[in-house]
Parts: sequence; C-alpha cells; structure tokens
Amino acid sequence: MSNKVVISFSGGKDSVLALHKVIEAGYKPVALLTTIDKREKLSYFHLIRVENLKEISKSLNLPLILVETTPDEYEESFKKVILDLKKKRGVSGCVFGDIDILQHREWGENISKLSGVEPIFPLWNLERESLVKEFVNLGYRAIIKKVNLNYLSVEFLGKELSHNILNEMKTLGIDMCGENGEYHTLVIDGPIFSYPIEIKDKKVIIENGYGILDLEVEESENR
Repeated sequence: MSNKVVISFSGGKDSVLALHKVIEAGYKPVALLTTIDKREKLSYFHLIRVENLKEISKSLNLPLILVETTPDEYEESFKKVILDLKKKRGVSGCVFGDIDILQHREWGENISKLSGVEPIFPLWNLERESLVKEFVNLGYRAIIKKVNLNYLSVEFLGKELSHNILNEMKTLGIDMCGENGEYHTLVIDGPIFSYPIEIKDKKVIIENGYGILDLEVEESENR
C-alpha cells in the first residue's frame, strides 16, 4: 500500500494539526479536499471563501480540490473524488481531523470503506485541551472565524488562538477545543506554511445564532 493520502480539509486548526501529524508520521499528502456549498459558494461548516482556501493551499504547497455539492449529494460527491484520486494519484488513505465524536468517525470510516481507502485519524482519542495547546505551542496561528453565540460572544471573532484566549474560554466553561461546535477557526500561519496568510478585509455577520467573520485575504503572486 502506498503512503499517499488526501486530507479532508476545513481550513481550521484540527485539520491542519492532522496534516502536520501525518507528515511527521511519514505519509505523503497529495491534496487538500474541501467541500463547498454549491448554493453559497462557501466551505461547509467553517464558511470560508474559495479564494481564501486557494491562498492557504498555495502556502501549504498542496493542490486544493473543491467539491461543490449539496447536503443531499454530499456523501456521493465526497466518495467520487476519493475514488478518482485513488485511481489517478495512487491515494490509499483519507485523513480526518476528528477527535472523539464517534458519529463523525463512523462517517469517515464508512466513506473510506466505500472508496476503498484507509481512514486515518491522527488526533483520535487524544485529550482535547492538550491538542489545542499543542497546536498553539507548535507555532500555528489561527483566528476565530465563527462562534456559536450560545457559548461565545462576537467579541471573540477575529482573535488569534493563544493560551490567554484558551484560558478565557475555560473560565467561561467552554470546551477549549471547540469540538462541539462552540467555535471554528481559520489557520493563517505555522510550521508547514511557506508564508503567512494576510487578512486585508473583514466584517462580522450575525446569522441563525452564529457570529461569522467574513474575510478577504491578500493574494500572493509576488511571494
């Protein structure tokens, strides 16, 4: 079996840390796979613009595969791309950044089985607080992109993850890792980035109980 893998990539801290760990373990990532809401033209869950994801893929030196889909077609679209990568690129595994929610793991295992590749969960069952602190200690920079307003206020939007911010969350009784959807991040720099992602514009949107930071990033033609 080859060591080529594709990363199920959200642009957030957990998928970047999972990528970091599989590189350390000797796997060869060949692409980032991100699902895009066909109607909104934003990534699922983290609501990241396509042009921002493209900038991140440039800095990570990994091709970006955008899967435009709908909720009804989501699983089939994901499987189709994995099968294509297996056939054309020799991919033998798909990497997921899930930590301990069994329903998420089961979905990843099922879609991998249907696609004939190995599901890889480098963060699985590791302690949540330790993982997010490891992320910060490794030198990664992530900004808070989306918050569930039942748990965190809009004042957290745009803040960089740091030990101080994590301690604020802990004081509020919030899971510091945000694994239950309390918040989502956009990673903008770190050890596997070739250059930092620069934010040129941002605005706050309040929608359906969430605070969302809509971002534009600088393009990198001259880097």
